[in-house]
Amino acid sequence: MSVQPLYMNGEFVTSQSHEFIDVVNPATEEVLSQVADATEEETNHAVESAWAGQKVWEKVPQMERGRIVRQIGDAIAADKETYAKMLSEEQGKPLEEARGEVDTAVDFFHYMSEWNRKIGGDIVPSDDPNEQILIQKKPIGVVVGIIPWNYPVFIFARKVATALITGCSVVIKPSEETPNTAVAFAKVIDKAGLPKGVFNLVTGKGDTVGNRLASHRKVALISMTGSVPAGTKVMEAAAQNITKVNLELGGKAPIIVSKHADLDLAVKHIKASRIENAGQACISAERVYVQEEVAETFTKKMVAAMADTKVGYSLNEDQIDMGPLASSHHLEKVEQLVNHAKKAGAHVELGGKRMDKERGFFYAPTVLTNVNHDDEIMTTEVFGPVLPITTYNTFSEAIDYANDSIYGLASALYTNDYNEMMQAARDLHYGETFVNRETGEAIQGYHAGMRQSGIGGTDGKHGLNDFLSTHVMYLAYQDEN
Repeated sequence: MSVQPLYMNGEFVTSQSHEFIDVVNPATEEVLSQVADATEEETNHAVESAWAGQKVWEKVPQMERGRIVRQIGDAIAADKETYAKMLSEEQGKPLEEARGEVDTAVDFFHYMSEWNRKIGGDIVPSDDPNEQILIQKKPIGVVVGIIPWNYPVFIFARKVATALITGCSVVIKPSEETPNTAVAFAKVIDKAGLPKGVFNLVTGKGDTVGNRLASHRKVALISMTGSVPAGTKVMEAAAQNITKVNLELGGKAPIIVSKHADLDLAVKHIKASRIENAGQACISAERVYVQEEVAETFTKKMVAAMADTKVGYSLNEDQIDMGPLASSHHLEKVEQLVNHAKKAGAHVELGGKRMDKERGFFYAPTVLTNVNHDDEIMTTEVFGPVLPITTYNTFSEAIDYANDSIYGLASALYTNDYNEMMQAARDLHYGETFVNRETGEAIQGYHAGMRQSGIGGTDGKHGLNDFLSTHVMYLAYQDEN
């Protein structure tokens, strides 16, 4: 069985760890590879390499940094079908979705490369006539990027491209469940001409390697995408050195469907959101509030749409709409939440169980009704193809239900009523709200959450800020006379 290498200080190395983790295909349960749980010495070496590389990289002109970032995107695009198949194997998503994720990663490298001449500062007036105040934007320093298993290709690009274009060196820790694409991209980056130490990759568990990285005193920023418990551990580790954190954590996206909505449009988009990546996305439709007058019609349409979903493994079958969950652990969690909902009185309109397949971690597309706003299935992130539906009477009531959550990442509204749109714009407390469209952010936008959904944000010009420090210089001078 092949063991994936580490990449530090410009070279691939074999880990000296004695602990290895199987990387399993969630559709076939085949072991694809293994990764090492890197040692403390190896983790420290990765950060020290990044520290040394940072001193070189931050002095490289922005134009040259942009050229290299663009080149990385081009190299991934040149062999994108290979990476899409690799992603589908290790993560389980249908091949068409995997291709889309690789394309988005390429777009992200290209987009960030275009900031090569746009990162600047300000000159502001001083109260002293013989002084100029110069505000510079500088690289924050060594960045640690902790990548989740659900979108390992795109989030790799999101963290690496942003770090590189802002002049930061980076240490990437991929999920131990989906490291193969990250290692493949490390091979691309190895050929890109970066100075030694600017890019590094270490594998391992979050509670070992992740915490070591987050607690290292030479790390300036930890950019992590993952669960709330994992984010809490990162914050605790980072607090030892007062290190800045950028966290995208869980979500429980509320979807409000008004009586003024185009119900067919709402059903189409909500289904797409709920089955994409088998529901394993922080911004996907996690709970639906539909106005009482249209609830019966909406539910019938929603059940019919979800029932028309072909589930399987797209590397062996054609025209697959949805793949497996990422692991047996995630399958058990979804199953447990649905079983609790049944005991609490939820009606299973569709699905509600594992799928009858010989191998793989497949859960049936599921629709639940007769749930209450306070039920666990409406408050806990499911991260699976399960759609609980409840009703509301007034629009203000729906807004209150939507905001009543520990999460605050994404939300959505389906209505053709202008007043409802404007009330939602004012009163919904979420980082993102999608109106009459499927949930899914734009790379030129800004992806950020409120409450326990995270700290800081990514994408677009605002997403660059967490990777930059602000340096103010007061330049006093004397007149010649």
